[in-house]
Amino acid sequence: MPPADSCGRGYPRPQLARQSWLSLNGRWDFAIDRDAQLRGPAEVAWERSIVVPFSPETPRSGIGDPGFYRVVWYRAFFTPPTLPPGSRLLLHLGAVDHSATVWVNHALCGTHEGGYTPLSIDITPFLREGNVQSVIVRAEDDPADLQKPRGKQDWQLEPHSIWYPRTTGIWQTVWLEVVPATAIASLRWTPNLERWELGLEATISGLLRDDLRLKVRLRCDGVLLADDDYAIIAGEAHRRIALSDPGIDDSRNELLWSPGSPRLIQADLQLCGAFGQVIDDVHSYAALRTITAEGDRVLLNGRPQKLRLVLDQGYWPECGLSAPDDHALRRDVELARAMGFNGVRKHQKIEDPRYLYWADRLGLLVWEEMPSAYRFTPRSVDRVTREWLEVLQRDVSHPCIVAWVPFNESWGVPNLPASTTERHYVRALYHLTRTLDPTRLVIGNDGWESIATDIIGVHDYDSDAERIARRYHTEFTPLKSLQRERPAGRRLVLEDTGTEHPIILSEFGGIALSADLGG
Repeated sequence: MPPADSCGRGYPRPQLARQSWLSLNGRWDFAIDRDAQLRGPAEVAWERSIVVPFSPETPRSGIGDPGFYRVVWYRAFFTPPTLPPGSRLLLHLGAVDHSATVWVNHALCGTHEGGYTPLSIDITPFLREGNVQSVIVRAEDDPADLQKPRGKQDWQLEPHSIWYPRTTGIWQTVWLEVVPATAIASLRWTPNLERWELGLEATISGLLRDDLRLKVRLRCDGVLLADDDYAIIAGEAHRRIALSDPGIDDSRNELLWSPGSPRLIQADLQLCGAFGQVIDDVHSYAALRTITAEGDRVLLNGRPQKLRLVLDQGYWPECGLSAPDDHALRRDVELARAMGFNGVRKHQKIEDPRYLYWADRLGLLVWEEMPSAYRFTPRSVDRVTREWLEVLQRDVSHPCIVAWVPFNESWGVPNLPASTTERHYVRALYHLTRTLDPTRLVIGNDGWESIATDIIGVHDYDSDAERIARRYHTEFTPLKSLQRERPAGRRLVLEDTGTEHPIILSEFGGIALSADLGG
């Protein structure tokens, strides 16, 4: 694993790691364009500076402006690393809220929409002679736009009720990476316990050749599990790596990943050419585990698993959506475990991959939830769907993730009980998610008004402790209660879901810990 960067944020993409990378976090030139009047970089007056990757609303950024503005501009100068002949230089932006336009040396080189997913650009054609290069990022984020995935970011000037301050612009690591002309572009790991296999999907980018082969070595605690060699065909390799049966005393069970035993399988992959010449060399990891629902139970690795989850919203007092550093992300995972939880519902936020890395490594189950848009329009459907597909692609190999949550409490589908089109939308994202990842649970609409789901999630904020205890007592009768009870006046199930489901009280009580002991 490459070393942590100078800002203490750790390697940004832990499941596809290379040695040659450079963080661009730190102080950048900055400007606020409140009404989106500036037409290009040449019109920007660079009169301020900001600390990346903290958003300008936060004190940690050095700006601390929580007001309304549509556009912000960033500029940095960098000296690129030495590029071996034929290699490429990639610019990665972990997350820019909400849409980004990027120039390198004043040449437009890339755009991206979606505030929670990454942008990667091959900037090699835009480099110029000399050591110093420039990068400019324009981020547009209309504070009043309710048709985009915004999660818990408030649209009012002052945060109200349950919402938080806005996040505008860059809020995850910006970094450079040197890759060869032909490189490993993506990896996907899929465990299969029935066959004791790890599925591997690898794609290759750049200049494709006929002589490419992929070498894969898997180890756990220093023990070699597999040493395979595959041909690359049409820029891809799709293989199932079998783990050998040691006999009647099946030690493979010790490989299973769980919160109590988060065993990770380390993977070293080399892309080779003729005569075994190593072209690209990356490190990854995977895990063996399954998550299923059978009847009213959730099974982890085929055994009933009680879920003790905490609702984790991922905001920090001084730096908003961005954690202060990598240690803080690790500490968040450690604290959840120390308080007796075995998982988190990561609420209305797609978290930094470093958080998922620590959850993988330390053993914490994660429900990953899509930040909501707050209007139901063709544009919001398009935006949520496109960004959700990018989320699945980015995070599908993390063993800690055991459930996907496309919707929360009918946010973005406010007329779900009466609207056929909104119901189609929820069903569509549920089935699309199950199609792209059949190995995990999908909670179609967590909280109430379930129509397509693997788990019925209930949000009940009844302030009467005795009443809520009676409602979910040990003789709880699911069908009767689901039809009768209406937390917040909302029906829990809109229609017959077809089979028995696990029922989880995933938000309740409104319980708080107050430092004001005097009451």
